[in-house]
Amino acid sequence: MTRPHNTWIEVYQRLYQAYGPQHWWPGDTPFEVMVGAVLTQNTAWGNVERAIANLKASGRLSCRGILTLSDAALAELIRPAGYFNVKARRLKALCTFLDTEGAAEQPDAMRDTATLPELRRRLLAVHGVGEETADSILLYALGLPVFVVDAYTRRIFSRLKLIAGDESYARIQQSFEAALPREVALYNEYHALIVHLGKTVCRPRPRCAECPLRVVCPEAQT
Repeated sequence: MTRPHNTWIEVYQRLYQAYGPQHWWPGDTPFEVMVGAVLTQNTAWGNVERAIANLKASGRLSCRGILTLSDAALAELIRPAGYFNVKARRLKALCTFLDTEGAAEQPDAMRDTATLPELRRRLLAVHGVGEETADSILLYALGLPVFVVDAYTRRIFSRLKLIAGDESYARIQQSFEAALPREVALYNEYHALIVHLGKTVCRPRPRCAECPLRVVCPEAQT
């Protein structure tokens, strides 16, 4: 029996063939990944790298290190990431959560304390943690199978006519998870490839001639 064609898988295969493994999310520890997930809100990754470098240089890239800083001192260290006063409060809220969960020293151990839906519910209750941030933490820091949806995902897959683009976060996420094998490595690589395509080619003014998806993209055909 012939399997039905899966465009979602074909998109992944074409992106992987064009760009190769992305080695994402960059971070030496699960905690560093969590910090990056908060700091990357509304800014470019290069700015996040500078903020994290400041935390490392000051010896404060740890749950305890952040919690023992004043809000002003933490904001100054993460200034390169932008919105530094807001993000300082959000980082402290995340660290307080980890401390309350008994995961201050080993945040990734949290994955064994509850089901994925329950962990997600707890993360979403943390000040400043929305769906994309929570899912980035679950996938990249805790290694749990949840697909991350971002603005690039909406743009690219609405152009591919696989989604409308104005659906809820949950609806788009469900579409991906229904179409793909439930594999952490696949979700990780797929999302990273989407980000790469969205940054470099499928921009607000797309560069369709350079796109590895042009033969399957209705908008590129027109």
